[in-house]
Amino acid sequence: MLYLLIEYLESVYQPPGFQIVQFISVRAGLAALTSLILSTLVGRRIIRWLKRNQFGEQVRDAKDAGGIDHSHKKGTPTMGGLILLLGVLGSVFLWGDLTEVYVWLAMLAMAGMGAIGLADDYIKSVKKNKDGVAPLVKVSAQVAIGGIVGATLYFHPQFADVKGLTYLPFISSGTIDYDLFRFFVDGVDLGWIISIPIAIFIMTALSNAVNLTDGLDGLAAGTSAIVALGFVGLTYISGNAVLADFLSQMFLPGAGELTVFMAAFAATCLGFLWYNGHPATVFMGDTGSLALGAVFGAVALMIRKELLLPLLCSMFFIETLSVVIQTTYFKYTRRKYGEGRRVFKMAPIHHHYEKLGIEEPKIVTRFWIITAITVIATFIVLRIR
Repeated sequence: MLYLLIEYLESVYQPPGFQIVQFISVRAGLAALTSLILSTLVGRRIIRWLKRNQFGEQVRDAKDAGGIDHSHKKGTPTMGGLILLLGVLGSVFLWGDLTEVYVWLAMLAMAGMGAIGLADDYIKSVKKNKDGVAPLVKVSAQVAIGGIVGATLYFHPQFADVKGLTYLPFISSGTIDYDLFRFFVDGVDLGWIISIPIAIFIMTALSNAVNLTDGLDGLAAGTSAIVALGFVGLTYISGNAVLADFLSQMFLPGAGELTVFMAAFAATCLGFLWYNGHPATVFMGDTGSLALGAVFGAVALMIRKELLLPLLCSMFFIETLSVVIQTTYFKYTRRKYGEGRRVFKMAPIHHHYEKLGIEEPKIVTRFWIITAITVIATFIVLRIR
């Protein structure tokens, strides 16, 4: 909003210096600075409000939690995802180009999934119902948001030239078209039958993956900040004709505005660590974790880089895979041997390392390092043909 006002004043009155806000890199920096201020300064007030209203974390005792004692975290304010939502959305409203569909889709993904998480946190912390939102209602809402994003990316006129296309690593053409029906049916566009379900799956899976990762102080927030910095680079490349051509990537007019969004996103996650770092004084809860994952999924889909997500979001992928492996193997061995067996001491995998006796801050730091390595590897992949 502020950006559009400055742009209007610059076009009418042409005051010196105002033209600088036309540069995405400048607005990305301003958005990052604004979100840092919002998340750190306003975040303190939100935490006080959460404490005053007793929106505390419900923690299982050590026996129910597989022997891991997190009793010291009981009562720590949850719903801290409100800080993330305020920091990102507030900053983007000021410095983003609100005439771009890209920006609105990213905000929809974050606000929509954040609302689902907020309802879940409210039921758990205030109503004292540990089950939260009914699973069917929760998944249905996630599917609906993913469906809206997927349908917009396919049917909106702005995406007409790239609908159904996505980046495919390691091949010379660099792209693949989801419209596989074109080989069998002429003159009928059926690509949406594949494209939209893929969007729904990615956004739902990633929002739940970040939720699984949010189990140690600073783990989800720090990992998300690193991944978001990777997205800052990818979105800038996608929206810059020169860089996109140099790296043989799809040039997507308007996608550069997502750089402003992701810069605000990364900075807000860093600001949130001011309070969420060990020992945490606030937890993001489902309000934050679902919103963060949804943004990663939506932005990856918008810049046509969803096939890079297993590498770019490696830690979220590993955390989810550990749960799938643990659950599948336990059920298989229980059927075969009459007694369930486990691959890991506990899942998600960060709890496995806790059971091994590794201290929480060390686990978190090592996971951050692994994430940084895979984010760098993602950019290397862009040059491999």
